[in-house]
Amino acid sequence: MTSTSDSGRLRAGAIGRREVLFQSITAMAPGAAIAASIPAGAGFAGGALTLAVIVALIGSLLTAFSISELASRIPSAGSFATYASRALHPIVGFFVGWGYVFVYALVPALLFLQLGFTVAGTFNSEFGYPSNLWWPWSLLGIALVGALALLGITTSAKTGTILGSIEIVVFLAAGILFVVHAGSHNTLSVFTTKYTPKGFHGISGVFAGSVYSLLAFAGFEAAAPLAEEAKDPKRTIRFAILGSTLAIGLVYVFTTYAASVAYGPARFSSFAGAGAASWIGLSRDFYGLFWILIFLAIINSTIGNANAGTSVSTRMAFALGRIGVFPGILGKVHAKTKVPHIAVYSQIIVSAAATLILGLAFGPENGFALDGTLITIVVVAVYILMNLSSMVYFARSISEERFNFFSHGIVPILAIAFLFPALLAGAGIAAFSFISPLTAPASYAGPIVAIWLILGVIVFVRLRSASPGAVNRISEVFLEEIVDEPRA
Repeated sequence: MTSTSDSGRLRAGAIGRREVLFQSITAMAPGAAIAASIPAGAGFAGGALTLAVIVALIGSLLTAFSISELASRIPSAGSFATYASRALHPIVGFFVGWGYVFVYALVPALLFLQLGFTVAGTFNSEFGYPSNLWWPWSLLGIALVGALALLGITTSAKTGTILGSIEIVVFLAAGILFVVHAGSHNTLSVFTTKYTPKGFHGISGVFAGSVYSLLAFAGFEAAAPLAEEAKDPKRTIRFAILGSTLAIGLVYVFTTYAASVAYGPARFSSFAGAGAASWIGLSRDFYGLFWILIFLAIINSTIGNANAGTSVSTRMAFALGRIGVFPGILGKVHAKTKVPHIAVYSQIIVSAAATLILGLAFGPENGFALDGTLITIVVVAVYILMNLSSMVYFARSISEERFNFFSHGIVPILAIAFLFPALLAGAGIAAFSFISPLTAPASYAGPIVAIWLILGVIVFVRLRSASPGAVNRISEVFLEEIVDEPRA
């Protein structure tokens, strides 16, 4: 194992269990997900969107278990790249890191787009503010999140804890009010395919809708890259990954049910992230000024999620820059704050560029849909690889009792079975009759991911030629020795 000097290390023990838990919770952006990501699947799943959320919850929870098993043995800022490298092969680890950095570089842009169109759209309906001036609000969000990231992980994580708590309380309260308003219209039929729309009838609509539900779960693993900065990381990271997935998953199921029965499952396919048929719109219609709390909770959530996403992307870029896979300058930390400041500045630039390009080219709502689909495709593919990594890693463990047939065999296989249809749906590959292709611009996501992978091949070939040992170093762990060393 290659040692790392203090100048190249993050601040160990800087954050505790609560902050790490809320890193995953805010990375999932429950408020923003409830208001926009999950409703984006309503056009596919209609009144069966609650069932689509349950499908995504099962797949995510099973995957969270596999990832937590790896995180408890291999605590590293390299997280997924390190896991895949040790369990499968350093080449796989490289492409996992390549894809994962791509995803989390785009996560803040997703939230800044939502911030822009939510504020501009709401101000337009209330005060006549020009709806096309969404981008100043996005840039303001980028500046705020960038400042938090540069202040250090302690400030950033504590801010995430506060923001995450606020949004959960507000949306749970709104969900309860929606259920009360629905009264006799509360029904368990939303847990079936009865209300799927005509163009996506039956189980095909559920799987297509689950693409956006999985986007709402994406981020539960965001605690993993904070392993080098967490207290008792092997236990803390495991708790955060599993706890956030289960707790927020149940919140998603309840709030989606509440919105469906309140609006009407038969017409729920028209439910959206903004306008009259949205969380803000229903809150205004049902409870007057209560919509202001929903609006503020959504804004709160976008900032919290962008903050968490920035922490993940910069730690991954730092870890890969530190070992020479990415440019070495990304592996530097600030002498005083111990923040990977070059990685943070790079993320700020990427966030601004991606937000403006996607928003101006397709409109902020369509740019959001395209960005979300891009993220989902890569994240689901990485989740599948993490389940494979769990199976292989524990099968190769020196201590035979460490391999558990259920935990390291059945669970990963079931997780992959739940995730694979969503991967195909997100990529627009109608390999089965129950998978329906996505519409433009979300349908552009598959080709864009393919281009990114081709670029990854080019970078990999050049890296192997210029620095043959860099790829192998992805498997290095930067804390103490892991619990079980796999067989060679």
